[in-house]
Parts: sequence; structure tokens; C-alpha cells
Amino acid sequence: MEEFDTHLEDDHLHVVAPPGSGKTVLGLEMVQRLDKKTLILAPTLTIRNQWYERMLECFVKDRNCIETSFSIKKPATLTFSTYQSLHSLFKNDLEYSSEKLLKFFQEAEIGTLVLDEAHHLKNEWWKPLFNLKKLQDCTLIALTATPPYDSEKNELKKYFDLCGPIDMEIGVPELVREGNLCPHQDYIHFSEPDAEQIQYIITYRENLMRFVETLKANKDFIAFIQKHPFYAETEAHLEEIYKNPERFSALLIYLNAAGATIPKTKVEFLGIKAEKVQFPSLSYEWVEALLTPFLIEEREYYEADEALLLHIEKQLRKIGAFDLKRINLTGEKSLYRKLAQSPSKLKSIVEIVKAESQNLQRGLRMVVLSDYIRKEFLEVQHNQSVSEINKLGVVPIFQFVRNAIKNDVDFPLRREKLGVLTGSLIILHNSVIDELSTLISAENFIQEILWETEFVIIKPNVQGSKKMVAAMTQLFETGHIEVLIGTKSLLGEGWDAPAINTLVLASFVGSFVMSNQMRGRAIRVHSLQPSKVANIWHIACVDPTSETGGADLELLYRRFGAFCGISLQGEPYIENGADRLKLLPETKKDVPLLNQKMMALATKRGEVMQRWKKAIGDGDVLVRELKVNYEKPQTHGQLKKLYFKDALRFLILELSAIFTVLLPELFFKNLTTLLAKGVLFFIYALVLGFAMILLPKTVKVVTLYLKYGRRDKELIKIAHALKTAMVAKGMILEAEQKVSIKVDAFEDGSLSCYLLGASAKEGILFVTYLQEIINPIENPRYIIAQSNWVRKKLGFSNYYSVPKVFGERKADAMVFYKAWKRYNGVAQFIFTRNTKGRKLLLKARFHSYQDTEKVTSRGALIWK
Repeated sequence: MEEFDTHLEDDHLHVVAPPGSGKTVLGLEMVQRLDKKTLILAPTLTIRNQWYERMLECFVKDRNCIETSFSIKKPATLTFSTYQSLHSLFKNDLEYSSEKLLKFFQEAEIGTLVLDEAHHLKNEWWKPLFNLKKLQDCTLIALTATPPYDSEKNELKKYFDLCGPIDMEIGVPELVREGNLCPHQDYIHFSEPDAEQIQYIITYRENLMRFVETLKANKDFIAFIQKHPFYAETEAHLEEIYKNPERFSALLIYLNAAGATIPKTKVEFLGIKAEKVQFPSLSYEWVEALLTPFLIEEREYYEADEALLLHIEKQLRKIGAFDLKRINLTGEKSLYRKLAQSPSKLKSIVEIVKAESQNLQRGLRMVVLSDYIRKEFLEVQHNQSVSEINKLGVVPIFQFVRNAIKNDVDFPLRREKLGVLTGSLIILHNSVIDELSTLISAENFIQEILWETEFVIIKPNVQGSKKMVAAMTQLFETGHIEVLIGTKSLLGEGWDAPAINTLVLASFVGSFVMSNQMRGRAIRVHSLQPSKVANIWHIACVDPTSETGGADLELLYRRFGAFCGISLQGEPYIENGADRLKLLPETKKDVPLLNQKMMALATKRGEVMQRWKKAIGDGDVLVRELKVNYEKPQTHGQLKKLYFKDALRFLILELSAIFTVLLPELFFKNLTTLLAKGVLFFIYALVLGFAMILLPKTVKVVTLYLKYGRRDKELIKIAHALKTAMVAKGMILEAEQKVSIKVDAFEDGSLSCYLLGASAKEGILFVTYLQEIINPIENPRYIIAQSNWVRKKLGFSNYYSVPKVFGERKADAMVFYKAWKRYNGVAQFIFTRNTKGRKLLLKARFHSYQDTEKVTSRGALIWK
């Protein structure tokens, strides 16, 4: 709020803060300060009602002192509504007319528009909101817990076009320090697929490999590719090729993999000397890029070859790689579906319930969130085994936990403490019904005994339904229910139960938004338990046939990118992403041992609180940084030395070691030979031996150094150029000398880069643009080719994108280029929207395909 007036200079404010941190109260305070008629839009009725409730709790003593409305058709001083209601008004009353919409709200004198969690928007809801943004003298306030960073590019663009750039990101560490959120830790329980699932995965991969090998040997398809205009008449189609360089590259890479001889002239169109070209291997991604135009996008143009294409399509369909007009060879959807819903996860949940209940006893308040109810598993009869349950869901979880309690006399959770709450299914132990009746009249619900158990299905009437969630929440808060199993749709967002101290995410939804919202249920502070520490459990099924651990684990990595947390072991630090757990590379080695380790750490809640205190005390600001590394798993140690440190320095150190340690040792050990055959022979032998040992390494080191230089120094130069350009364009308001750049190098070879002294908004923009520059070239309007005389002679050039924000106008691009030359020296500035520029763009893109040291980067939030 101290910077409120500054942020509102452009009639816009976009704030990001975690779930449970008080965004609603913050929004109401901003509305009060603006003091104009306001329309507040929320994604659900529950969240809409929370705005009204917070207003009564925190801002007004008499609800009649301010005119409010829940009807968007009858705006008041404060109107609380939903995005769906706005769309309904736009569609049914205003006949999709943008002019009528603007006129309606201008006549209503709406001066402030509040968008709460705008990431929920459906496609048809965007248009009325963009029209509302055109209201004259209207201030837009956007509040969210998680921008949809993992959405499609066009969806993400629409989100930021509507909400504007982020002005302020309020971080978890600040909120934990101030006591607005409780200390918490994320844990993972790993499971392994059963034999049937593993066989399915192996068979899928074998079929996929067989398909690619068959495609490479398909003489008819090779001939079909060779007669394609891009290949047969390359020079006549250069303009189209330069507009679609990936496709031309895919044609050449396929033909190379198929063993066809590719004329030098074809390769030279890539801007690369034919004798130096190294084609990438034919990966599944390249096969997708090759086949998609022929089988989907431009199928009608190849009627003469329909029989050939249909045969390939049938092969893809047979192995499950052609679905919904999309070729998907990596198979992440079909494989992921198998792993994500693996029944082995049910056993993981039972183990977590048992361990947490043993640790917290009657103090446990656990919520388990799943995607589906799965009512078909309600009646697991006494002669049936729960092992026959083969899907993940609310009822399967309930049956597994119930069965574990029944069959294990030492199970710490009492059966009456287990409950289910979803929108259409409520289950309670029969001993808790009397307590429920004190909260909701028994007349408002009926009971149905669950097949041969002590549990009851509660079926409320219309009146009872309105109060049921609140009543079940109270039973949970007071400890009549200790483990509550529900759906993410009902309890995952907007549901408020501060007593939660353990959350199990049995959901395979991996979106940033939903993951963060679900965690938000657990990390709220509890006034009755000031020392509350929350454990958040994630469940992943490890694919033992995959080098990366499989699609389920990859989705978990993505989920961790949505939130900040404390490191699991070692020196405490706070960062987003899964790196802070430091256990993930071990997942394939010994799953039971890793789970045992996680369980042991989860019992130490007091240590978690101390780790938060220490990490928060060691920092004072949440910094948006760019983390950079270069992937080459087989020679990671070598890469660390060659690419992130000065390569020549290591060579000099090695030579020093030879002359100070090895040479004297050789001299004394071979003194007899020296005296017998003479000094000259000994020197020749030494020179020859050292040449054989050092020459290949020396050539490689010097070549790599000339090509790449020192990665940390290169990154600093690029970062300084960007900062200077941003200052010149007014994107950084502080004087250039007051904002500094910091680059940190880590033991694993990675680097991080961030701004110090800049605002949160400036830091976010800096990282975004820096990532654009260093990531592999896609299709920028301008690129920069960085080289020098020696590199040119060796045929090396490094290519960088000019960030889009500078590339829209040539004058802005020149500002960036001028700053670039100041720090990086002479470079070539290339406009890519003409024939010459597109040729160089194609060369730059193919250069990145050839590069065996792939750049990987991600924006990270870290407390410093």
C-alpha cells in the first residue's frame, strides 16, 4: 500500500499473492481508497460471497451503510458478481454488443473494476472483459494467487493483455514472517507401477521405436519426401522455407536418418558449410514436426499420395500416437494416464495417513483431495478385496483407509474419525450423526447405511444442502473428523478450514493454478494453534523404464514451479521449484528407502518451523531470478568445468600439476634410463608422451573456450546490455548505477542472474526478457549474431533474440542493439522479415538444433 499511488499512475494494478494471504482484504482496501462505484468479479459464487463477508468483517459495522448488489443487472456502489454472470448479461441481455455493454456500465458509473483470479476464464468470457477494460476513467485491479504460466502461449498472452504486467508479487516468506501464513513443508511419497502397467509402458515404447525404424526404412515415404517442393525445388521455395524453417529442417533430418545422401547445396541453404554440418538425431519431436503437416494440416494437398499417408496414419493409431487430430509420439498422455491413476497410489495414501496419525495422534487434521468420486466402488462387499479397486478417487481412497483401519489393530486412526465430503456424496461414521444433528436439523437429511459397514451416507434435502459444507467443516475443525476425503472441485479452492495441518494431493491435475490453490487450504494460520506447521504430501508414480522417472514425475516438477517453499535438508533456503528437495534424482534407485526418509523428515515439524525462521532471517527480499544450465547428462562433470568456469584456467592448472608433481617424479623414477640413453632421448619421450595426453584435450578446451567463452561472464555482459536498454526505454525507473546485476554460480554448474535495487515489477520484466534472449531462437523480428575474428575463422557464431518488447519498432530494437554493442562488442544486427534475414534466422535455428549443449532456463523466485 506504500507504493499504491505510484502503481495507479497507469490506472492499473496487478498483484500476485499466495492463497490465504489476504488478497480479498487488500482488494477491498484499494477499492475503499479509490472511492468509486465498483464492480467485483469472482470465478465462483463461494468466492464472490467471501468478498461480501470480508467487507462486513473488516470494513463496515452496519451492512446498510453502503449500497451493495449481487445482481450484475442492477449495479450498486459495490457490486459483487461472477465472470459467468457478466457473460450471461453480455450474451442474453446485450446481444453480444460491445457498444451496449460499454454504455450499460458507463451509465452505471462504474469507476473501478476488480478481477479476482482471472485465470479461471473460459474462452467465451474474454470478450466482455476486454470491452469493460475500455471504460473511461476506470481503474482495473487484478488479483491472483498464480498467473497461468503453464497455459498455452495465446492463453497466457490474453491473461496479461487483460490484467497487465505484474506490479507487485507478495511472497510466501514475507507472509510467513508476518504471521499471515504458517510454516509448511512439501513431501513426496513415491509409488511404483504394477507389473501390468510396466508391461503396458514397455510395449508402448517398443511399438514406438518400431514405428520410427519402419518409417526410416520406408522407401516410398523417402521418395515422397524427396519430391516435396521444399527439397526438390529448394531455391524456388526459399520464401516459404524461411517462414517455416522447422519443417525444412525436419525434412533434412529425416532423410539423413534414413541414410539418403543429401546434396551439399541443400545444407548450404541453412547457411552452414556442408562439411561442418552435424544433423541432430531423428527424435520423436522431429518425427512429429515431419508428419503433422502431411497427415493433419495440409492433408488435402497430397491426394495422390493418400494411400501412403493413410497407411502411416493407421500405424500411428494402432500404437495410440494419433489422437484428436494430433500426433503425439512421446505418448505423455496415454502413459501419464496410466501412471497418474495408478492404484499403487492408494497404498501410498494409507501409509501417509498411518504415519501422520501416529505422529499427531488426536491433533491430526488431514484433508485428502482427489479429482473424481468413483461411486462405482461404494459397495465393496465383505467377500471382495480392496485390491480389486483399480482407479484413484475419493471412494477408493475411503475404502482403502477404512479397510486398513479394520484389518490393522494397531492402526492409529480411529474409524469414527474418517469422513467424506463432496458435492454429491457425504459419508460419516454412525457415531458422529448425533453431532451432525446439532448443526443441521435431522429433518434436513436422511441416512443410508453403507453396505455392511458402520458408515452412513448422508443425503441432505435442499435446505440441508445449503448448510452441509459448513457443518462438515465444523465437525472437522472440532476434531470429530480427523481425516476428510474430498474433491478438489469442492474443497480445492475457496474452502476455508484453518485447522488443516496435513494435506494429501491425490490429484493428477498439474496446472500451476490448481496446485497452488489446493496447497492454499493447508498453509493458512490458525488462531487456536499459533505453532501450527503444515505438511503437504504429493504422490508420484515412478516409471522405472524412463530415464527421467516418467510423465507422472515430470508433472510433479511442473506443479512445484507454482509455489515457494523451504529446502528439505542442508542449509535452509526458500525457493520455488522441485530443486529444493534435492532428492528427486534418487527416485529410481530405491523407492522404499526414499519414502522412509521422507516419512522420517515429516515427523520433525518443529525443525520445519526453525528452518523457516533461519532462512527468512538470512534474507530480506523475494527476488525473481533466471536459473540457467546446459544439459549434457553423460558428461556433466566435464561440462561444469568447461562451460561455467574458465576452460583455459583448468588447462593451466593441469600443466602446473604436471611440471610440479609428475615431472620430478618421472625424473627420479627414470634416472637409470636417463643416464643410459641420454638426456635428449628422455626429453623426446616426455614431449611425445605429453603431446599424446594433452593435445586432444588442449584442442578441445581451446575450441570450446573460443566458441563459448566463460558462460558466467557471457551472461553478465548480456544482462548488463539488457539492463541498460531497459533504463533507456524507461522500463527501469531507478538510475542505472543504482540497479546492480548479480550472477551466482553453483556447484552443479548452473547459474542464476537477477537484479538488485529494482522494483518487483522491474525484476520480473528483466528475467522475462533475459530468458527470451538466451533461449534457443524461435521466430523473433530481430536477432543478433555475436562473433569475433577468431570465431569467424573457426565458423562459430552465437545467436540471440532481441526481446519482443524491443522488436516491435526498429527504433526500440536499435536502443537494445546499441546497449548490446557497449558490453558485448561488435555484433551483427539482423532483421528477419526479409529474405536475407530469414535465411540467417534459419541458420540460427539450425545452429541451436546442432548444439549438443542445450540451454535450459527457468524463472525462479528465491528469498535473498
